[in-house]
Amino acid sequence: MSSRLSIFTITPPFPYTFSVFSRTKQPSSFLHFHAFSHSIGFCSPKSLLSINSLQFQTFYKSRKSFFSVDPKLSDADEEEDDDEDDDDKEAADEYDDVSGEISDENQQSEDEFEISSDAAPALTRREEFKWQRVEKLCNEVKEFGDEMMDVDELASIYDFRIDKFQRLAIEAFLRGSSVIVSAPTSSGKTLIAEAAAVATVARRRRLFYTTPLKALSNQKFREFQETFGDNNVGLLTGDSAVNRDAQILILTTEILRNMLYQSVGMVSSASGLFDVDVIVLDEVHYLSDISRGTVWEEIIIYCPKEVQIICLSATVANADELAGWISEIHGKTELVTSSRRPVPLTWHFSTKTALLPLLDEKTKRMNRKLSLNYLQLSASEGRSYRDDGSRRRNSRKRGGDMNYHNTISSSGQSQLSKNDINAIRRSQVPQVIDTLWHLRARDMLPAIWFIFNRRGCDASVQYLEDCSLLDDCEMSEVELALKRFRTLYPDAVRETAVKGLLKGVAAHHAGCLPIWKTFIEELFQRGLVKVVFATETLAAGINMPARTAVISSLSKRIASGRIQLTSNELLQMAGRAGRRGTDEKGHVVLVQTPNEGAEECCKLLFAGVEPLVSQFTASYGMVLNLLAGAKVARRSNESNDVKALQAGRTLEEARKLVEQSFGNFVGSNVMLAAKEELGKIKKEIEMLTSEISDDAIDRKSRTLLSEEAYKEIADLQEELRAEKRLRTGLRRRMELKRFSALKALLKELENGHLPFLCLQYKDSEGVEHLVPAVYLGKLDSLESSKLKNMISVNDAFALNVVGVESNDKDLEAQDVEPSYYVALGSDNSWYLFTEKWIKTVYSTGFPNAALAQGDALPRETMGLLVDKGEMQWEKLADSEFGGLWCMEGSLETWSWSLNVPVLNSLSENDEVLHMSQEYNDALEKYKEQRNKVARLKKKIARTEGFKQYKKILERVKFTKEKIKRLKARSNRLINRIEQIEPSGWKEFLRITNVIHETRALDINTHMIFPLGETAAAIRGENELWLAIVLRNKFLLDLKPAELAAVCASLVSEGIKVRSWKNNSYIYEPSTTVINAINFLDDHRTSLMQLQEKHGVEIPCCLDSHFSGMVEAWASGLTWREMMMDCALDDGDLARLLRRTIDLLAQIPKLPDVDPQLQKNAQAASNVMDRPPISELAG
Repeated sequence: MSSRLSIFTITPPFPYTFSVFSRTKQPSSFLHFHAFSHSIGFCSPKSLLSINSLQFQTFYKSRKSFFSVDPKLSDADEEEDDDEDDDDKEAADEYDDVSGEISDENQQSEDEFEISSDAAPALTRREEFKWQRVEKLCNEVKEFGDEMMDVDELASIYDFRIDKFQRLAIEAFLRGSSVIVSAPTSSGKTLIAEAAAVATVARRRRLFYTTPLKALSNQKFREFQETFGDNNVGLLTGDSAVNRDAQILILTTEILRNMLYQSVGMVSSASGLFDVDVIVLDEVHYLSDISRGTVWEEIIIYCPKEVQIICLSATVANADELAGWISEIHGKTELVTSSRRPVPLTWHFSTKTALLPLLDEKTKRMNRKLSLNYLQLSASEGRSYRDDGSRRRNSRKRGGDMNYHNTISSSGQSQLSKNDINAIRRSQVPQVIDTLWHLRARDMLPAIWFIFNRRGCDASVQYLEDCSLLDDCEMSEVELALKRFRTLYPDAVRETAVKGLLKGVAAHHAGCLPIWKTFIEELFQRGLVKVVFATETLAAGINMPARTAVISSLSKRIASGRIQLTSNELLQMAGRAGRRGTDEKGHVVLVQTPNEGAEECCKLLFAGVEPLVSQFTASYGMVLNLLAGAKVARRSNESNDVKALQAGRTLEEARKLVEQSFGNFVGSNVMLAAKEELGKIKKEIEMLTSEISDDAIDRKSRTLLSEEAYKEIADLQEELRAEKRLRTGLRRRMELKRFSALKALLKELENGHLPFLCLQYKDSEGVEHLVPAVYLGKLDSLESSKLKNMISVNDAFALNVVGVESNDKDLEAQDVEPSYYVALGSDNSWYLFTEKWIKTVYSTGFPNAALAQGDALPRETMGLLVDKGEMQWEKLADSEFGGLWCMEGSLETWSWSLNVPVLNSLSENDEVLHMSQEYNDALEKYKEQRNKVARLKKKIARTEGFKQYKKILERVKFTKEKIKRLKARSNRLINRIEQIEPSGWKEFLRITNVIHETRALDINTHMIFPLGETAAAIRGENELWLAIVLRNKFLLDLKPAELAAVCASLVSEGIKVRSWKNNSYIYEPSTTVINAINFLDDHRTSLMQLQEKHGVEIPCCLDSHFSGMVEAWASGLTWREMMMDCALDDGDLARLLRRTIDLLAQIPKLPDVDPQLQKNAQAASNVMDRPPISELAG
């Protein structure tokens, strides 16, 4: 019988003004961290919680605060949810292991309701007694039976009227359905889960509440304790287990998934899910996350069908597909959606001179004042005040990615060339200070300012250090709070950020210690920090609402280059704007950049939310747990001995589970339609292509033209094709002559001064760019080993050998073979290029002389600066003669780029390329041939039948445009098919082959061996590799600190030296550690070869680069000693240490691991887990 799917879609009529949850408190037994109080010199109000509570009551102790003059006076002790870390994706969840971060009562959970400031005192009193209303309802259900439980009874525990979508979801739950709730951030989804918890507790059953982050689990644990009491709420994470048999258990997704491995094919009572009626999946849109999505799908697939599932999700485009999938594999599921934000958003656009509304009055189109012609007029009025130097330092290397002519034409304005568009954009780019003062003047602070790299965040804070946003009283409060923080955590103070902090600005990114970020968050919530510059992961991981969100760019740099934000990312960051109960509306400010204008902003804004995409992938842990099954114990009838039996699953049973993935469901419905449409498009392209072939054009010409006219045009067309081939040959010869001349010229300049040159290229939109730069030298001649190594191993940088035709007797192959050169542009970007991209070279330049006695020469200095870059090169253009690449410079190269002159200040008389006579001769021959081709085209245009022939050509042009559009549609469909095409089972089989060959599991008998048993219990990216290492007897001879160093080498992926730091010191590991890692490297090589043999691509990390840092910390060095001249950011080192502690903490719990190793791991973990990176320090 097929499952039914019901869908409700409503729009809330008005925003809420009340709070679902009471203030966060926690029993002292669980607290690990000192919380922040409200403000300096004022005591927090005493709790009104009655001391005569029943079983739901909880007692609390006050905690220390950075803000309280006397911490003993504070009862309002709050805690805060953790945040995802860093602009780097791999760092987003690094501090999940932190179990006790702090919060403020002003900070609300993402899905909670807040209260207006006027209503706060009255509501606080009522909220203190919500637990009493819950207890009363539970007692009534116990007395009168479950039948009395309805939506009105559940709604009665709140002091406000619940919204319609919440009511619909609760009603669906009470009908016994699973429920999916899709609604915007802060709309109140958590209320639905809490109501379900009340109903479940009243029925004396159990509810599991899962979150993607440990810190979020901790936050929910405290909130549910507030409502249900200590005895009824438990917590289960990787390193915390509190009251695990409670009726409400808060746990992470990985923990629940591991529990469910045992329940597949069993009823819940036999699976370890005793009396569990409900599982709540919070933030279920994480299903689309590449690194975590598989866990969510596994939970839904393995969940016993009699257990109700409640999925809480942000707004997604295909919530109906998600509901349909769960209905099919789990049971009756109802979908409830809501689309209205509780605090509406207003969108703005910041230019150099103004802060304007992004949209028109109807919010359907772009504001006409942001049109390019209008901005051109504005720029021309202020041109006399603009400095040439600032103009030329705007980026010249990327062009727009959109056609703006429709926008211009609709306004009745003349069309602009693409070069004009770029020039207008560059002239309108504001400085940080420009936008900031607009925000301050319009009372739009506090603001979160999203910048997509750490360096940009820190540089912006330094830029504003002389601009105070605080009054004297606020500055005094910050000073006092900072003094208290320094007293509590002296090693955690970020000294470089103190000056900005005292002015009301701060940075928040993964380079900071978690405890410092928590301090910044508290100051921000207290109104003592007006602007926080943060990476985009703050939007995903921490709830720190502001009045305004500023988004500095619509694109961000990743390892493979620069990519545009998705609409979901934009809306997620925008969702941080608007504080419920404080702001009537939130503000989102998008900023003009050299490459992005208001048109791109509107295009992305109106693109709509993106769909959930399955990320289901197999892993060693999945295969081992599914095929090996769970060990069950029974007693023999003949004796009291306990025997272990193995309940394994066949490959066919495992396949049925794996093929229930969300990707398979979507694929079965969408892929067939997409493939059918793709087939039609391909056929149409083939048909249209045949219509514009030379033969087809020839046939049409014969039909339309007279015999004489046809013969005349045909002869001339044949002659034209021959002349074009000759032109192509001459152009190639000209390029080769130019190469030859340039090679000799550049070689001659290697030992002299550093000349200026001009680079020239066209971007993907056909916009031509001219970049003035200072020439550093041929790559082979520079002392840039890092750059050379990257190019030698990366095939993307490979150069083709340019062939020399046999008639080019005056050209040698070595004279025209392309080579890479390096230059620093006036836009403070490094350029890596071949001779193809050099427009001209000038005789003027930088003298290659030391600035002071003993200093290095400029060429040597700049060569070293190239290697200090992050090697994130972006390809700007490509050709058969090699590509043109660029990489952002640093603050150290900025002063050099400032001295590169603009092109119009360089004289043509200084050009030295024209000195090559051979090149000039080749150029003249090419020009002559080009003119000959042009004359021949004019001759064809004057023929008798050209009027009819032109119609054929116009039709061909129209057909080519249609083919281009069809190919674009085809590519979009191919991308969609690649997204939804299931590959999980193929991957599963490949992994089973590796597991079988390593004797972790016999896939025929399903007998699990000790190696497999250990691997099945480990949490990590490559469980098999970790098990191989931890079962190695070689580790038994290591001391605890040495063991920690080896473990660090297994988890250091993504940790890197920050190239812009002046410091470059890193502790080296001991000889014992190096020998151990070298020994393990042989095992790693064997496993990698085995994986390659079977097509498995799971990384096996083993990197000793930072092991010495971990060994030093495990040996007892202080944080101050560790960070002295350290090449790592504080946050990176803390993240590495926490990763290592997490792995060490797992070892004592793993089966079939030597007790001595477990003892050493426990000792190392205990030593390392200390401030400022311990759980106590958040």
